[in-house]
Amino acid sequence: MPARSNPRGRGDHGRNRRPGGPRNTGRPQDLVRRTAFDVIRAVETRDAYANLLLPARLRDRELSGRDAALATELTYGTLRGRGTYDAILALCSDRELRRIDGPLLDVLRLGAHQILATRIPPHAAVGTAVDLARSVAGPGQSKFANAVLRKVAGRDLAGWLEIVAPESADLTTRLSVAHSHPKWIVSALRDALGPDRDEIGDLLAADNARPLVTLVARPGRASLEELAGWGADPAPYSPYAAVLEEGDPGAIPAVREGRAAVQDEASQLVAAALAAAPLDGPDARWLDVCAGPGGKAGLLSALATGRGARLLAADLQPHRAGLVARAVDDRAGVVAADGTAPAWRPGAFDRIMLDAPCTGLGALRRRPEARWRRGPEAVAELGGIQRELLAASLEALRPGGVLAYVTCSPHLAETRVIAGDVLRRRDDVTALDAPAVLRTVAPGLTGVGEGEFAQFWPHRHGTDAMFLALLRRT
Repeated sequence: MPARSNPRGRGDHGRNRRPGGPRNTGRPQDLVRRTAFDVIRAVETRDAYANLLLPARLRDRELSGRDAALATELTYGTLRGRGTYDAILALCSDRELRRIDGPLLDVLRLGAHQILATRIPPHAAVGTAVDLARSVAGPGQSKFANAVLRKVAGRDLAGWLEIVAPESADLTTRLSVAHSHPKWIVSALRDALGPDRDEIGDLLAADNARPLVTLVARPGRASLEELAGWGADPAPYSPYAAVLEEGDPGAIPAVREGRAAVQDEASQLVAAALAAAPLDGPDARWLDVCAGPGGKAGLLSALATGRGARLLAADLQPHRAGLVARAVDDRAGVVAADGTAPAWRPGAFDRIMLDAPCTGLGALRRRPEARWRRGPEAVAELGGIQRELLAASLEALRPGGVLAYVTCSPHLAETRVIAGDVLRRRDDVTALDAPAVLRTVAPGLTGVGEGEFAQFWPHRHGTDAMFLALLRRT
């Protein structure tokens, strides 16, 4: 495909400007791109979380409306597409990417995203990226950025994918580059799909789609009708969920007051399934072991209060326990405690939620940088913690009680393997039919599996890839 319009943008924008001087693109646009760049650099150098840092930067710099929307798209889109953009930049640069200074490489990634995945005209995308390169790396590097990005602008994304992810490549490599996922994640997700592994392309594409904002109306504290008054429509599955197509959820009074919150629909449903699972005996004492930052605890505390039970929510980190305290109602208790060596007595609880620490591969839609943070070794490292937490939590569960083992990851080593090992090794633990229990909460729910365990999928349900096992002490 021939090169598109002149990336230097000669014309009105280029008049009366001394060579090498700053381009007059206007404060909002420059600030938008600088904000996206600053967040991307913080993610790269400080392991910052974009979903936490970006809103703060937007507030500090008084960016709102279209400017905030563009900054958000540039930030998340660049982080999400890094693998694809790096493959393309490697062909357009006469330097190896590892030899390009970090700030300049992030400018190139940001420029590639504007060129290949937004409606910004190519000449403007190149020009603003070159100006940003001049600002963060100097005039000499800006010339290099101009040369590279002009080559990137020579083809559209489909044209580049024919080169960097050809049909002749092996499937894992092709999918990895085309959908910007590390190879080990592609392989793990394909294995997790099992007999439905031919859906892997749809799953990877769903990971790269911008998720809608889903709200939870905590029962007894807020209602779907109240959220509907602010433009939120009922979600397809959870009886407590509403989808906000546009707007700031923080502007809704129920959200500001903690009566409602932003929470993925699958996250709501696994909590609701724990509350709906049949028990033998009393139903008064509930526990959330790894409760921070409080999404599931907020819903569980409302459900517990509605039936006269009481929730104890715990988290290892005191600051996360503080976040939980803001999410639960007054009847719940909150403590900072280690779930692997708990202070509570054995057999103390009737229902237990264990949302175990995991790789987070099920939430790549909302945390696009997570795919680049960890390698496959993280699965083994987390596996020991998951097993310790599950063993300790089962000891805290009374006979006849039910425990929900949950991860925001579909990786087999974090889900079926962990739960399956417990069922094989302990004759005092059995599994409930998790999909059947979920259908008592969400009658229209399909595609989460059959038998013991349930698995949500972004491409099927529009949710995070949440795993659920319901285990009973016998």
